[in-house]
Amino acid sequence: MAEVVGLLLAAGQGRRFGRDKRWATLHEGPMALVAARQLVAACREVIVVVGEGDEALSEAVVAAGCRAIVCVDAAQGMGHSLAAGVRARRDAAGWLVALADMPFVRPETHRVVRDALLAGASVARACHGGRPGHPVGFDARWGDSLAALTGDVGARELVRRAGAARVDCEVPDPGCLRDVDRPADLPVGDVAHIRP
Repeated sequence: MAEVVGLLLAAGQGRRFGRDKRWATLHEGPMALVAARQLVAACREVIVVVGEGDEALSEAVVAAGCRAIVCVDAAQGMGHSLAAGVRARRDAAGWLVALADMPFVRPETHRVVRDALLAGASVARACHGGRPGHPVGFDARWGDSLAALTGDVGARELVRRAGAARVDCEVPDPGCLRDVDRPADLPVGDVAHIRP
């Protein structure tokens, strides 16, 4: 039976952070790995999209129960990474798209959006206080469009095109809005940094 596959986009190093933010250490471990674990708690299959030269990150997420794939043109934008992830599992019932720099999204938030897809939503996204956040889920009808994405816009236009077919899932999780762009976005005490 086809299932919703988790996709974690982890190919960008985050230049605004000042160094490779994927390895910024939270209490639970490196940020990208924490985000991967949160998604693994909601999806039986998780694909993590990394860039060329990300062998250490690939090994870490595989050890956490994910499959890592390399997007060779990840530097050209998030759209390329998302397309690569979808193409790696084109036969899925849908894709739950999460970001490596959003490690504060709770597993139950991922499950709510996943379940909305399984219940028939064309597109579903987490919202908190009426504000749209992540993850964003797409059912199989969007496969061709997702697999053809390029550039750095990601799937924003597809979410807009979904219109009334989109389900906004209100969740009591402010983490669905919280990304990490700079060290100041991390909680006090979570600013240590490692890189293998």
